[in-house]
Amino acid sequence: MSFKIFRFNCCGLDVHKTWIYACIGITDSNGRTDYKQARFSSFSKGLKELCDWLAKYNCSEVCMESTGKYWIPVFNVLEKANNSVILAHPKYTKTQKGNKTDRKDAKWICDLFMCEMIKPSFIPPADIRHLRDLVRYRFKLTCMITGEKNRAQNCLTVSNLKLDDVFSDVFGKSSRSITEYMLAHPGEIFDVAPFVDSRCKTPMEEIQAAVDGAISPEQAIKLRQCLNHIDELEKHLEEIEREILRLSDKYQAALDLIRTVPAFDKNPMTAIQILSEIGGDMSVFPSAKHLVSWAGCCPRNDQSNKRIKSTRISRAGNYIKPILVQVANGLLRSKKHPEITGRYKRIKSHRGHKKAIIAICRMLLTAIWHILSDLKPYTAEGFLESRPVNKAKVLTTSQALNLLKQRGYTIKDDIVPAMN
Repeated sequence: MSFKIFRFNCCGLDVHKTWIYACIGITDSNGRTDYKQARFSSFSKGLKELCDWLAKYNCSEVCMESTGKYWIPVFNVLEKANNSVILAHPKYTKTQKGNKTDRKDAKWICDLFMCEMIKPSFIPPADIRHLRDLVRYRFKLTCMITGEKNRAQNCLTVSNLKLDDVFSDVFGKSSRSITEYMLAHPGEIFDVAPFVDSRCKTPMEEIQAAVDGAISPEQAIKLRQCLNHIDELEKHLEEIEREILRLSDKYQAALDLIRTVPAFDKNPMTAIQILSEIGGDMSVFPSAKHLVSWAGCCPRNDQSNKRIKSTRISRAGNYIKPILVQVANGLLRSKKHPEITGRYKRIKSHRGHKKAIIAICRMLLTAIWHILSDLKPYTAEGFLESRPVNKAKVLTTSQALNLLKQRGYTIKDDIVPAMN
């Protein structure tokens, strides 16, 4: 039994840290395939030799699996050499255990690619990849700042300094000035009134009582290093954000459309984060369902013998999914978008909060796909369709009240005006 061949001259690459194993499959008119194999270094010189070797056999279609970060320089060099490069997830190129070598892996990838049995991964254009790299680094910096703030808060807690009980932001202007004075004058009793902003609503007596603690020299050293590290990370974050805004200027039209989606206009970085993950060209996703599946916001297919084993969402979308969940959680109490809050209440009543939030994420992502495909701003008309009432279903008054309560509505008695 043989498979139908779709590509008559293609190459499979098995990428490693130091070496790259390549295999070209050339199929003649009689259906016989001749393989050409070689090994190249992953240094720049070796990558140039790989491009020359591909040009020698007139091969322009290349497939490789994503191996850590090692595939990125190979992809960039082959892309600049006008080759059509397909990146595949390792689960689609997995070989048989016990009978595999690096050369056999390259030949196996070539055979799968030749027969159209590899599902390509979505790789955005180079400028979007550069923007995505900076946006993800910004996310890492934000996480590092949060971690340092937690460590600094632990120092204050251990020293019995209850600044978090009297200030909403422990690292705000008033609280930070008090902390700096305590570090500069250890063990000194001082008046906090000159350091507290006049708009602070907490009584001065409570703030004075909150700083009635003693910080040890060891905790003071740790706290000082944490605060210095926070200031340094925030400077790096500002520089990265300026560069992100510069790179995203060319996509201002797409960003303006994304910001018409509810809650995406609050922070300018939110729309940029979405754009850096999915790009501005929605033609790479045949439908909104493909985009939702790529982002990991839909149930998986895990069924055997008419038995559904699992409907959990996949692990895809590690960077885009948290953004959508954060936006969805911010929209739950909004009164301006009943199409979102109503859908959340309906699903939450019988499926729970987590599944309802993912449903809202899918709703937002579907709207973004249509917005970027049609180049039209967001509108709620498509979600507010009139649903005919099933006249055959009759509910009692208590059943109707319970149904409304399950959907999140609060029932109040009518207020009757007093008669004079």
